[in-house]
Amino acid sequence: MNATAADYRWLDDHCPELIEAYCVTLVHAVTPQEVLGRLGARPEGRVTGIRALVDAARDAWRATGGDRHYLAVARVDGWSVLVEPNGYLGSLHETAAELSRGTELVTHFRNVNAVDQFSRYVDGALRLRVEPLSPPAPQDADPGGAAALLRDVGFDPRRDGGDVGAATEAAFALAERLTGVRLTPQVLDGAEWLSGSAPAY
Repeated sequence: MNATAADYRWLDDHCPELIEAYCVTLVHAVTPQEVLGRLGARPEGRVTGIRALVDAARDAWRATGGDRHYLAVARVDGWSVLVEPNGYLGSLHETAAELSRGTELVTHFRNVNAVDQFSRYVDGALRLRVEPLSPPAPQDADPGGAAALLRDVGFDPRRDGGDVGAATEAAFALAERLTGVRLTPQVLDGAEWLSGSAPAY
């Protein structure tokens, strides 16, 4: 079944604190431990479930004053899912290029100011980048042929600013289309997350 934004309508009710500002990165065939290693992150223990992850991130922010980034990784269907509440490391070119070395990843990010980005990397090379609130309109140049896929998952091609919630849902759906990993409340709540912290950039 091809995912669309409608498949992720649960996000606002289930994870409101997470999706207000987040970065989610999926890395293929790399273990959670290796993800932390590639990020230069130190392990901080394990938490179970998305709510515990968000709470731990909030506590870590208060404890460090924002000097370190809290992140957590779980294994789902052969991919490592890296979640950063109020984070952005996975969206940075340098980070994504290193995480995707010898493999592939997709990453999507949004901050409290509704600045957002969706990217796909293969072996260190950027293959797709789009801003979910401003995806390419049909008349725009589209060298990667991605516009039709973006519209199909539910991105709004209007240039006057789209619905933030719908754009986030569409970003999760596009990540599923590109990785085959369906994130559900049950998956997020049942996952054991390996947490860590990395130096602030």
